[in-house]
Amino acid sequence: MTGESVLDMEDKAGVGGGVEDVYGEDRASEDQLITPWTVSVASGYTLLRDPHHNKGLAFTDKERDAHYLTGLLPPAVFTQELQEKRLMHNLRQFTLPLQRYMAMMDLQERNERLFYKLLIDNVEELLPVVYTPTVGEACQKYGSIFRRPQGLYISLKEKGRILEVLKNWPEKTIQVIVVTDGERILGLGDLGCQGMGIPVGKLSLYTALGGVRPSVCLPITIDVGTNNKKLLDDEFYIGLRQNRATGEEYAELLEEFMSAVKQNYGEKILVQFEDFANHNAFELLAKYRTTHLVFNDDIQGTASVVLAGLIAALKVVGGTLADHTFLFLGAGEAGTGIAELIALEISKKTDAPIEETRKKVWLVDSRGLVVSSRKESLQHFKQPWAHEHEPVKELLNAVQAIKPTVLIGTSGVGRTFTKEVVEAMASFNEKPIILALSNPTSQSECTAEEAYTWSEGRAIFCSGSPFDPVEYDGKVFVPGQANNAYIFPGFGLGLIMSGTIRVHDDLLLAASEALAAEVTEENYAKGLVYPPFSNIRKISANIAANVAAKSYELGLASRLPRPKDLVKYAESCMYTPVYRNYR
Repeated sequence: MTGESVLDMEDKAGVGGGVEDVYGEDRASEDQLITPWTVSVASGYTLLRDPHHNKGLAFTDKERDAHYLTGLLPPAVFTQELQEKRLMHNLRQFTLPLQRYMAMMDLQERNERLFYKLLIDNVEELLPVVYTPTVGEACQKYGSIFRRPQGLYISLKEKGRILEVLKNWPEKTIQVIVVTDGERILGLGDLGCQGMGIPVGKLSLYTALGGVRPSVCLPITIDVGTNNKKLLDDEFYIGLRQNRATGEEYAELLEEFMSAVKQNYGEKILVQFEDFANHNAFELLAKYRTTHLVFNDDIQGTASVVLAGLIAALKVVGGTLADHTFLFLGAGEAGTGIAELIALEISKKTDAPIEETRKKVWLVDSRGLVVSSRKESLQHFKQPWAHEHEPVKELLNAVQAIKPTVLIGTSGVGRTFTKEVVEAMASFNEKPIILALSNPTSQSECTAEEAYTWSEGRAIFCSGSPFDPVEYDGKVFVPGQANNAYIFPGFGLGLIMSGTIRVHDDLLLAASEALAAEVTEENYAKGLVYPPFSNIRKISANIAANVAAKSYELGLASRLPRPKDLVKYAESCMYTPVYRNYR
C-alpha cells in the first residue's frame, strides 16, 4: 500500500474505505468465476469451524492465545465432561427422536471428538438415535433435513470418472468404505440417494464401537436413480430424478466403482455393502468376494450376530446347535445368510457335510414353505433350502408341521408372529427361542411383550430394534437386541489390524463365538443372550482379536509379524475421542 490518503484512492473493490478485495469476491457479478481460497493451517475463526480440531469452550486460555481465538469464544473454559453433560441435558429435552438425530449430526459436523465421546459414554441411550430405528426416519426425510453433505455421492453422471471423484475426498488414507445404492433401506424400501444416512450412521459406529479412526472411514452412496414415485415427485429430493438403472448399465457402474476403489486405496480397503436389494446383494458379494475385501452386513453381519445369540442361548435351553430345528419367516438376504452360517457352524462342529446340516433349517417366504416341489421357480439363493415336504401356505401351519425349536423373523413385515404362532411354539418347546429381527420397531414380527405374554414368560426373545424390559407374572424380562452393531465394528477392526486381504466364512464364525463368550451368568439370569452394549468397546476388542487370530491361522493376514497379544493390540489400535492439547 502507498501512503496516499484513503480519500484519494480509487474505489477499486467497489467497497468504501480502501479495503482491497484481493480475490475479487465483492466485485464478482453472479456469472463471474471466483476462486474459493482457504488457508492450510487452522487457526482463529477457521479452527472453530473445523470439526476435526474444534473443542468449543474446552480450548484453554493458553490455547486461545496461541491460536488467535481470544475474543472469539466466551471467557468460560469448560472440560469435555461438562460439555458432554450439557449436551446430554439438551438432547433429553427433545421429544422427537428425529430432533435428537439432527442435533447429533450437527454436533458431528461441529465437534467430532465430542460427538464420539458422547456416543461412547451413552451408547445404550444414543445408539437408537444415530442408528436403527431413528436413522430409518432420517433417511425417509433426508431431503428435507439435508444440511451439510456427508460422504461421497457417486451417480450415473460420474460414469467413466469415478476414480477422479474418489480423489475429491479430502482424506487420502481410507481403510473402510460403507456403500449403499439405497434400494432397500432397512424395512423401508427404495429411498434412492436419501439412503446416505445408513453409511454415515454405520461408520460413526465403526468409530464409536470399534475404535476405527473417523478419518479412515468413507461413506458412499451410489445413485442409479430410484423407483420410488413419491421421491421422484418430491421437489426436495436430492438424488437423480430417474428410474433405477438395472442390468448392464448398473453392473458396469459397480465394476468401475470397485476397480477405482482398489486402484485408489489399495488391496486392503474394506468395502461393506449396505442395504442393496436382494438380487444385487448376493450377486455383488459372490462376484467380488474373491477379488476384493468385501463384507455384506445384511447377509453376513446379521448372520454372525444371530448365530452368536443362538450359541449363547444353548446355555439356557441345553443341547448343541445340531439338536435344534430352525424355521425362518423371510427368505431374503438376512434369512438365507443366517441359515447358511448356522448350517456351516453345525457342519464344523459335527463334521457332517453342509448339504446334510442345511436340512435342519426351513424357510417360509411370501408363497409359503420353501419345498423341493417349488425348486424350479425359486431364486438361486433359496434353492439350497428347498427340502422334501408337502407344500404349506401359512406360517402357523408350517410351525405346526415342522415343530421348530427356534423361530426367526427376517421378513420386514410387522406383526406376523401372531398369538397362535407364539402359542404353538410354546406348546412343544419348554423354552421356545423367538427372534423377531426386522427393523425398525414398527416392522418387528412381534413385540417383546407379546412374545413373553403369549409364551407365559418362557420364550427367549430377541429383536432387531430395541424394546423396553417387560414385566410378566412378577418377573422382569430384558429383551436381547440382535443388533449388527455388536459384530461389524469389531469385525472390521480385526480385518484392518491384521491386514486381512479377503473375508472367509470362518472369520464370521470366529466373530460369533467371541460375542457368545461375552455373555455372563448375570446376563442369563435376566433372560439375555447378548451382553449389554455398555461394554461394547471391550467386546469389540475381543471380537477383533478372535477374527484376526483366525485370519492369521488361515494365512489371510498380511500384517506381519503377528502381534503376541491380539486383545492388547486391538485395544491399542482403537481411537479415543478425548481432546488433544494444542501447542
